[in-house]
Order: sequence, then C-alpha cells, then structure tokens
Amino acid sequence: MERRTIGAAALSVGAVGLGCMPMSWAYSASRQRGDESLRAVHRALDLGCSLLDTADMYGPFTNELLVGRALKERRADAFVSTKVGLLVGDQHIVANGRPGYVKRACDASLRRLQTDVIDLYQLHRADPEVPVEETWGAMADLVRAGKVRALGLCAVGARSGRRAGARLHDTTIRQLERVQQVFPVSAVQAELSVWSPEALEALLPWCEARGVGFLAAMPLGNGFLTGTLTPGEGFEPDDLRARHPRFTAEMMAANQPIVAGLRRIAARHGEAVTPAQVALAWVLAQGRHVVPVPGTKQERWVTQNAAAARLTLSERDLAEVGALPPALGSWE
Repeated sequence: MERRTIGAAALSVGAVGLGCMPMSWAYSASRQRGDESLRAVHRALDLGCSLLDTADMYGPFTNELLVGRALKERRADAFVSTKVGLLVGDQHIVANGRPGYVKRACDASLRRLQTDVIDLYQLHRADPEVPVEETWGAMADLVRAGKVRALGLCAVGARSGRRAGARLHDTTIRQLERVQQVFPVSAVQAELSVWSPEALEALLPWCEARGVGFLAAMPLGNGFLTGTLTPGEGFEPDDLRARHPRFTAEMMAANQPIVAGLRRIAARHGEAVTPAQVALAWVLAQGRHVVPVPGTKQERWVTQNAAAARLTLSERDLAEVGALPPALGSWE
C-alpha cells in the first residue's frame, strides 16, 4: 500500500488506517465479537493498513486490550495511535487533563496495548479546568521519556454553541496554536468526509501549511456513505446512530442523493468499485498529509477500504463529488 507521512517527525503509515472503536464501543454491541475483530486487525496489517486508532475511553479500556492482543504478535507491522483525556462514567463523559493523570493513563495504555511505546499519543479533549499547555507539557514529557513517539490533538468539532460567524474548527485551531508553543503537533484528528467537509475550510489548510498530518475520522459518515444502510431499518439502542439526528429514517432517505452520486462515480470505475471506496478516495485526494481512518470490525470491510488506496479519482469525479447536495439534518 502507498505510504504517507505524519508530521515533522516523518512517521510513515499506510495511506488508509483502521479505526478500532466499533470493535468494542458505540456501535451494535450484539455484533461485537473479539475473535472476529482480531481477524480484522490482522487483515488490516496484512494489507498495509498499519495505523491502528484506538483510545483508552473506548470500552472503556477493552478496545486497547483487544488491539494489544494483535500487537503482542505483530508490533513491528503496526503504527499505534491511542488517546487520553476523557473518562467514561455512568451516562456521562468528563475531561481530565491533569498532568499526573495523563502520565498514569499513558502507563496504563502501554500495559493494555502490550507495547513499550505508543507511536502517536493524542489528546482526546482539552480539560476546561486545566490550561491545555500543562496537559500538553505532560504529554511532551512522555516523548522525552521514550514512552511516546509523537503527539496529536483531536478536534473539538462542536457545531452548536459557536458565536456568530465562527467557523467549526476555530476553537481547535486556537488550541493548536497554543500547544505548538510547547511541543510540536505531529497530527490532528478530525471528521472529514463527503457529507461533512468542514475541515477543508480552515483546519486542513492549517495542517498542510505546517507539515502536520491529518487523520480523517468518520470518512464513511458513520457507515452512511457505504450505501449499505437502509432508511427506517433502525439501530440497536446502544448504537450511537440510534440517537443521531442524521440517522432518522426521514433524514437518511433525504440524503440518499449523496450515496447515489457516489454510486454513479463508482460505476465508471468498474463493477467491483463501491460508493465507500469512492468516498475514501475523495478523502485521500485532499492532500498527501491526509490519512482516512475508517472504523470497522469485519475483515471484508477492511479489505474493501484498503483497496480504496488504489482508486484514483479524475478531475471529473472530484467535480461531481463537489457538486453533490449538502447533507440535510443536524449533525449534533
């Protein structure tokens, strides 16, 4: 697979990564099977999808344990990205950016992942009670201690509550400017997809101008852009899409023209090409510093996603994607 570079440290990863969260958190608990997920991780590594993205809060903790089972056998094949800064409680999630906690959390993640070093350690969310520079400084200490190779920041991404005229990622960019003064940012993770392209406005250019890698989260729109979801079919109660405004039957039906457009483009590239692959190829086309991280727990989708790295969209294809109707429905 094509390799791409993350950040000034020139960390090399496969052009398409693997989001591990669905294997143990947030999506359809009845379909979460450890052995099946483990096979998906091994398949990803076989295909060169070396970036494995997880977090201590996924589960919580069980996702890192699962990834650790694979790393025990294949550490040299993998680029490990995990996150710190969020704690999961009963019906709530809170931020914790205290330096002491960050260092303890890193040691715990290393144990669960069965590795001596984390390739990319990301701040999941800044703690409003702790200056972000203090949290970032503690993370930088982990790099100096040899426990972490590089640091990343996850975008805030809140669409609601912004002041008039503010762009989606203005808060994230302000945080990035602050932490860059403490220790270099190697990567930013934020949502980017055909139906959520807001990062193109300011955040992606910010990263490109500074040699910062961009990990595109949810590049398949939580599964919608694959064309495999049926409006009105419903989701399991624990599935995050069950409470998501864009995944009501009405909104899913209203946004079908987006999938239809991807399907038309896919058909021009051959019968085996899918809407999901077109959606991923579009993300890949946004810059050499961009690495989409589609989440899945099944081998067949890992295989399909990896093949998107070989799909080159023409100018006509890219123009057609750009002309697709904007997604309807709130994303919050």
